[in-house]
Amino acid sequence: MSDPTNNDPLMDDREASTGLSGSTTSDTLHPPTELTSSVTGELRRAVLGMNLLVSALAVVLALAIGAVLIALSSPNVIESAGYFFARPLDTVAAIWQSVTSAYSALIQGALINIDALREGDISRAFYPLSETLTVSAPLILAGLAVAIPFRAGLFNIGAQGQMAFAAIGGGFVGFAISLPAGVHLIVSLIAAMLFGAFYAGIVGFLKARTGAHEVITTIMLNYIAIYFLGWVLNQDWFQREGRNDPISPILSDTALFPRFFGDGLRVHAGIVVAVLAVVVLWWTLTKTTLGFKIQTVGANASAARTAGIDVGRIWIAAMLIAGAMAGLAVSMNVNGTDKVVTAGIVGNIGFDAITVALLGRGSPFGVLWAGLLFGGLRAGGLAMQASTGTPIDIVLVLQALIVLFIAAPALVRSVFRIRAGGTEALSLAKGWGT
Repeated sequence: MSDPTNNDPLMDDREASTGLSGSTTSDTLHPPTELTSSVTGELRRAVLGMNLLVSALAVVLALAIGAVLIALSSPNVIESAGYFFARPLDTVAAIWQSVTSAYSALIQGALINIDALREGDISRAFYPLSETLTVSAPLILAGLAVAIPFRAGLFNIGAQGQMAFAAIGGGFVGFAISLPAGVHLIVSLIAAMLFGAFYAGIVGFLKARTGAHEVITTIMLNYIAIYFLGWVLNQDWFQREGRNDPISPILSDTALFPRFFGDGLRVHAGIVVAVLAVVVLWWTLTKTTLGFKIQTVGANASAARTAGIDVGRIWIAAMLIAGAMAGLAVSMNVNGTDKVVTAGIVGNIGFDAITVALLGRGSPFGVLWAGLLFGGLRAGGLAMQASTGTPIDIVLVLQALIVLFIAAPALVRSVFRIRAGGTEALSLAKGWGT
């Protein structure tokens, strides 16, 4: 029976599903039934309880399978396999050549062009690194938009819609208002953050007040935001004058991120904003009362409620932070690389952010390194395709495999014969907030 004096609308539903009406010893020691029985709850526990070694090995295993796919798609390997029994070493050499050349091109395309460096062409030599940082900035921020709610026990898959909605506010301020340089950029970023926070806050409010599952609401709100952006882009007050296609006016130069190395390289100050956001959110999670409450609610919402924490308010706060990060993420494109708002301004960043957050284990610094890794894969994948003919779809397969192995750490441990003990067991025993 539920306590009739309880005013929390979520408590009755949670008690009905768990059979808990108050604080008990078992509730403190064990995760609530609702979390252990749900798919999203199991995923959160698996990801946040996994140690760094298993995360790294998940990437290694994905690269190993990717090597097999590269070999199978190589024309030279297919040709040499036709006379394998006559000259088997030719097939082995073809496999080695195809895999090493593809991954070498991938690494050089993500970090540095060795040939250009030898020729003394510095701009062309560091163009790959510039592209990696440029692509990584929105991935890092969007990954934070998924990771922070993850820490609060929520699975935010609505970064795509939050970014689309934020693009409207940030873009409009960027081209419709005249302000001094620097101030204009800051105001545009704030507008994008506010629009994103408002849109994500709807999810937190519905979760806190009605118990609506965040996965369902974020999916629906994704569609609403994307179609709403398409509608806005066809309105006279937002559409570029003289154009019939859905595109906004070009943002004022005062609202753009400054580039570090002029027009030769695309990397801009947005990567600094992304790193600062990582540091601020790490400090918030580890050094503030709000961060403690977020992680406590994520570890055990029922126990947190019993301890006096307003769980609904924490859910709303986590989603507001997530929306603000999504707003900053889309600003990397609107105020950085694209300089306009289009229907495709978000791309697939919001969905890729889920992979980044999972690989980063919900940690801000983990998201930073995961975002850089995926940015490098994206930038290097283009170079790999151009120089070796390897399909860029291999990169998408690698990302999917990484998600698969991150969600199944037991599979990774069994492949590499690693015991589920030590640091990982300790982390699981302590809970998500460690």
